[in-house]
Amino acid sequence: MLCWNPTSCGILLESFFLTLSDILSFTENAHCAIIPAMSIYSDTLERQKEYFRSGSTLSCSFRKRMLRTLKETLKANEDRILEALAADLGKSPFEGYATELGIAYEEIGYLEKHLGKLMRKTRVSTPITQFKSKSYIIHEPLGNTLIMSPWNYPLQLTIVPLAGAIAGGNTAIVKPSRYSRNVSSLLKEILENAFPQEYIAVFEGGHETNTELLALRWDFIFFTGSPAVGRIVHRAANEHLTPCVLELGGKSPVIIDGSADIALTARRLAWGKFLNAGQTCVAPDYALVKEGMEKSLIEALDVEIKRMFTSSPLTSPDLPKIINRKHFDRVNGLIAGSEKALGGRSDDSTLRIEPTVLYPVKESDAVMQEEIFGPVLPILTYKTLDEAIDFIRSREKPLALYIFSRDKKAIGKVLSTLSFGGGCVNDTVVHLTASGLPFGGIGNSGMGSYHGRRSFETFTHDKSIMDKALYLDLPVRYAPFKGKLKLLKLLMR
Repeated sequence: MLCWNPTSCGILLESFFLTLSDILSFTENAHCAIIPAMSIYSDTLERQKEYFRSGSTLSCSFRKRMLRTLKETLKANEDRILEALAADLGKSPFEGYATELGIAYEEIGYLEKHLGKLMRKTRVSTPITQFKSKSYIIHEPLGNTLIMSPWNYPLQLTIVPLAGAIAGGNTAIVKPSRYSRNVSSLLKEILENAFPQEYIAVFEGGHETNTELLALRWDFIFFTGSPAVGRIVHRAANEHLTPCVLELGGKSPVIIDGSADIALTARRLAWGKFLNAGQTCVAPDYALVKEGMEKSLIEALDVEIKRMFTSSPLTSPDLPKIINRKHFDRVNGLIAGSEKALGGRSDDSTLRIEPTVLYPVKESDAVMQEEIFGPVLPILTYKTLDEAIDFIRSREKPLALYIFSRDKKAIGKVLSTLSFGGGCVNDTVVHLTASGLPFGGIGNSGMGSYHGRRSFETFTHDKSIMDKALYLDLPVRYAPFKGKLKLLKLLMR
């Protein structure tokens, strides 16, 4: 599955890269806001609490029915969804389906198919000292959840966690981004037509809405956005000791060594980098290329860019646009300050930036100081694999890492010595398509994970139970203890 959270979208989910004043303003509001006792947000949450306490969401049959309703709702509105994705992000129908609707369908289908097995209590072993008893785990719903989604994959990154919340037996309040306003308003309409608000509700809005929602007490918060805003969400959750998953981002590197198939590497690298105009949290952010191979890589990238987007990419119907003027100007600013090997042009009227390759690039360049989140690929070179590894280690742990190589020893060294959320060998981004692989970050790139089975686990609590027999009670644990230590050591060694 292609999972994508903007590296800069956040509590103020509307924004991908927040200015310092944005963050300070939000933090100030978060501390000072007084939430009316019966605001629409708190009132809806109270109704959802009552609905959850009624036990309506608990049965397997109810959860499966709601998952089917969710899928049928998307199916009935496919054309409208694809039109909204085109309006917000310039996505072609193919890309909109492949990276948004198709992934949502796969996640819902997996959860519906496996739900009975996932919900079954899990038997575990019991120590002999507790004979006679049985031990098992009950997978119980967390309760009332808040899902805050971003603008770059506004359908997928709302529906996939929502499917996990439904499968887990929870209620949900969804807060989509105002930047993807067409998709957000459509989601509100179709979800609230499909489900009662005491079960699933959608709230649009900006900073004030986010502030008020975060001031409420939830059983669980699922957030997709930037590390900067993730910290704000985490602080808000800590006020009530609320568990949360933070799907964040970072600068995901690509290592290309001397044994790589350059033509295939360029094709797969260009696909992953320029998908959604680079506005993908796991997009390759920069490439570390074995010294001496950079020229052949750039030539091969030129071939692949023309193959995918023609020699005039700005007019290609398959190249998405940048979400808004703010981010368009930011990405153009990164290009302007660097040396261009390929591309570099943009169109103010359509907010499109053509696929761009920057070379040479230094570590101190502006483009290496923040996640790019645009169709721009910086290329740096390295002499030895250890040098490339040290370069990556010196930075924050990335959400994804990719290596292109035929050398199994080199691949093993990279995978065993570098810490990152997930990644691919000889490809990019596609690790997200496997429902058996949990998706999530580590350190600055996030905490917690989801997709497939892990989505169910993320939205449930493992309740541990030991069920003791009544007909047998071993006396060894009770005082007086004289003469029992030898027996205890035999039992507990």
